[in-house]
Amino acid sequence: MVTGRRARGLVIKTLLLIGGALLLKRMTKSTTRWDHARIVAHSLSGQKFSMEQASRAPDNYFNFRMLTCPAAQMVDGSKVLYFEQAFWRNPQKPFRQRFYMVKPCPKDLKCDVEVSSYAIRDVEEYKNFCDRPKDQRPQPEEVLGDIAEHLTTVYLKTCERGKRCLYEGSTPPGGFPNSWNGAAFCTSELAILKNNEMHTWDRGYDEDGNQVWGAKEGPYEFKPVPASISNDMFSPLNFHTQQSMEKRIEGSLVLQD
Repeated sequence: MVTGRRARGLVIKTLLLIGGALLLKRMTKSTTRWDHARIVAHSLSGQKFSMEQASRAPDNYFNFRMLTCPAAQMVDGSKVLYFEQAFWRNPQKPFRQRFYMVKPCPKDLKCDVEVSSYAIRDVEEYKNFCDRPKDQRPQPEEVLGDIAEHLTTVYLKTCERGKRCLYEGSTPPGGFPNSWNGAAFCTSELAILKNNEMHTWDRGYDEDGNQVWGAKEGPYEFKPVPASISNDMFSPLNFHTQQSMEKRIEGSLVLQD
């Protein structure tokens, strides 16, 4: 009897150990490549502003509005996002419009997610895409047909423990061809932070390696704006701080990269 009870006890302990190990394995299952792509696509989406940075350093940064939202999905599962950027005081007139394609990095590359930017065949048709009701936007089939030439690709890796970011990365050495404002090539850096903040640094260089466009002091810092302070953005004080400078460059930025 004692031996039988002891044997049953050992069997129960073994089953508990196996069950615990399986549960632990399930709980600690590593994030898949497609999970990383979905996280990045979600983090890129939404409305963000460089308001705080422009307030700290108005001579070096403008208060831009960045707006991104899902637009379509490729057959292989890659997410296609629509992106536009405008001065905060005039969001209806974006000076930069792009499609982003977000997908896992190829297995032979040492990265987790690649974010590629593409030109849009008819940018006028897509202005304020994210602000419109879904039935008043170009539909996914149209979006896929309007993806034009490839512009850049940023390769993202998950950030090391202890850093503020979730993902960070850049274009490969040498960047990508670019001809705006005398540039020969351009580079991009991107960091996605844990608080839904994004840091972007796009720069253009001439054939001699001299920077000819883009921020020089560091990346732009885009953050979601809490509803409690959104009205302050449109106060007369903020409006006049950068208005004259913005007017001088607003037209030329339409052609950038």
